[in-house]
Amino acid sequence: MVKERPTEPQARLEMFLQHLEEGRQLQNDWMTHGFDCVDLYCDDVDGDWLETWGDDDDEPGYIELMTNFLESDDSVAVKVRKQLQDKSISEIIEELELCLSELKESDRIFAMKNLLVGGVASSGSNRDFGDNDIDEIEFLDLAESLLEKLTEILG
Repeated sequence: MVKERPTEPQARLEMFLQHLEEGRQLQNDWMTHGFDCVDLYCDDVDGDWLETWGDDDDEPGYIELMTNFLESDDSVAVKVRKQLQDKSISEIIEELELCLSELKESDRIFAMKNLLVGGVASSGSNRDFGDNDIDEIEFLDLAESLLEKLTEILG
């Protein structure tokens, strides 16, 4: 999911100073120990970790979680599939990822609403639809439900 960064200048400065100090420590360890400083930062450097990478991953990935949800009998998933019946599951997931990448939650909701009514899946004006037959409140409710479900599923 999207990793939130501190927005306050003081918090950003403190984080920068912490990273700077860690970099200085790494440089000092490199100068002191040479290539052996890798052992200070990585466990089991000489082991078979590269060959066994991913063998212990029993949890489903991001794409698999979204696919399982969209293919389920959940009422929100059924409504989304019905509304986006001309798109494949992978296309829906791709567009939902764009919606989820919006930084503000309100922008995510309107991006999902735009996706559901066939608009562009990016933030912008939420009143760019001229079709009076579309019940925007219904789509907004579905978008909010979809965002809640995805947040619950993806963590």
